[in-house]
Amino acid sequence: MPATARPRRSVLYMPGSNARALEKAKTLPADALILDLEDAVAPDMKAAARDQVCQAVKSGGYGQRELIIRTNGLDTPWGQDDLTAAAKSGAHAVLLPKVESAAQVSRAEALLTANGAPEDMAIWCMMETPKGILHAEAIAASSARLGALVMGTSDLVKDLNAQHTPMRLPVITALGLCLLAARAYNLAILDGVYLDLDDDAGFEASCRQGLELGFDGKTLIHPKTIETANRVFAPTPEQVAHAQKIIAAFEAAMKEGKAVVLVDGKLVENLHVEQAKRLAALAAQIEKLQA
Repeated sequence: MPATARPRRSVLYMPGSNARALEKAKTLPADALILDLEDAVAPDMKAAARDQVCQAVKSGGYGQRELIIRTNGLDTPWGQDDLTAAAKSGAHAVLLPKVESAAQVSRAEALLTANGAPEDMAIWCMMETPKGILHAEAIAASSARLGALVMGTSDLVKDLNAQHTPMRLPVITALGLCLLAARAYNLAILDGVYLDLDDDAGFEASCRQGLELGFDGKTLIHPKTIETANRVFAPTPEQVAHAQKIIAAFEAAMKEGKAVVLVDGKLVENLHVEQAKRLAALAAQIEKLQA
């Protein structure tokens, strides 16, 4: 199954210094959790948060949720210790902040490997600076451990001296470049957060725009937004039924040696079958996650 087939509809940031939040996360219906040691943790709490997050992951209780530890950057006093601790935590991935080059990824990978990280521990990269966006392809190609790109649109808007707008036109180019890089190298890619928690309609519109652009899911800052993200980024029952119809019709046609396949009067080609199989696989994974 391609990396992008795993459900990542809702990916919730949780402050690593808040023990109650880490415990509550075990009951939330998010597909994945980013346990944050960076922005959400004050400098004098960094070491304690690191220990708390790694212990929480090791202790378990998070079910099928994907667990990601966002570390501090390697140019900070805490980054190296974060990666060293995360390597043996049992987390599915580490999320590197403000990635701007392939060299940063390589350095993090070397630290993880040297400290015993299992081969299936992935590296995710925050794409949140102009330089990072311009180097998106090199970053996407930098490591076999790379699993996902995560848009940091809040920092990006700040660095661009731009504005947050409903259609997000100031960052559309950046979103597109990162989407191209992710798909070129079979990576997952997650849309940035929505900051106005009182604007439910605006949040749903942002999710739908992300879906239309091609994102796998949305990063979130509050549990109240999980349900909407899960709903928007999940295939509908009608889409799943149609996908299964395409797969069955194509397989039947191949057995009969037919060169042309029609479903509901429309020509079906290999590309449609690939899309249908991916959608059906995603739906199956969502059902498994919710079981």
